[in-house]
Amino acid sequence: MSIAAKALSVITGPLFSVIDKAVTDKDEAARLKHEIQTQLIDAENSALKNQMKVILAEAAGESWLQRNWRPILMLTIVAIVANNYLIAPYLSAMFGVGLTLPLPEALWNLMTLGVGGYIAGQTAERGISTWQSGQVAKEQAKIQQGLYYNVSSSEKS
Repeated sequence: MSIAAKALSVITGPLFSVIDKAVTDKDEAARLKHEIQTQLIDAENSALKNQMKVILAEAAGESWLQRNWRPILMLTIVAIVANNYLIAPYLSAMFGVGLTLPLPEALWNLMTLGVGGYIAGQTAERGISTWQSGQVAKEQAKIQQGLYYNVSSSEKS
């Protein structure tokens, strides 16, 4: 289960159980659940699009630093982590010398957020794309079913 799906299930699980208890008509309950899921997915899609616009604007900026500050920051944090957990322990074991750099909790949180945000963004983007493809396929199936019904009805007449 993706991060976005887990986050949505935390919200929708209790809400859907309330709908099941409050709405006696099963079709209406299903319609309400579908509408809520659609609204949540659309809101998430909108937020991701806005974040993407900011990153694309930075990437298209005139300044080299404006275009590259995020990757440089992430690479710096990764280099500190690699040093502290890979390079320094081996140097210490082999030569008795190993310099570890303190990594403030705020930078660690930034790195986990950056990596996690990238992964969540990719997952959400794929999920939304798949969902939208499914919605398009449903609409196409409805249209085809309607055309088939109209053709078969006119042939009987």
